[in-house]
Amino acid sequence: MTLEELVEQVAKHVAAQTDAIWKGDAKTGNKHARKYGAAIDQLLAHGDAGRDALLVLFKHERMDVRVTAAATLLRYRTAEAKAVLEEAAKGQGLVPFEALEALKRWNEGTWSLDPG
Repeated sequence: MTLEELVEQVAKHVAAQTDAIWKGDAKTGNKHARKYGAAIDQLLAHGDAGRDALLVLFKHERMDVRVTAAATLLRYRTAEAKAVLEEAAKGQGLVPFEALEALKRWNEGTWSLDPG
């Protein structure tokens, strides 16, 4: 799979997980979480090229996709990722809560999604 296809998989499965959660379907949500997690792992295995490919999701139309990409890339692109998370955290609901939690873990020094 190309880097671009992996990025598409991340966006597709993050969105599908969120949609499943809103429907109360944890089983389907977990299936999609595993799929986007695997795609992110493959991107990170490509090093900075994979991380750079993921940056395009900072501008995705869906906030959940933006937050996932930003949370993943906090170490690599700290300023840009924090800006995405801080903007998302201004809202209310599940995705803003996720953004707040990512920022909290970053500030505590316990964040470890991409240790480099």
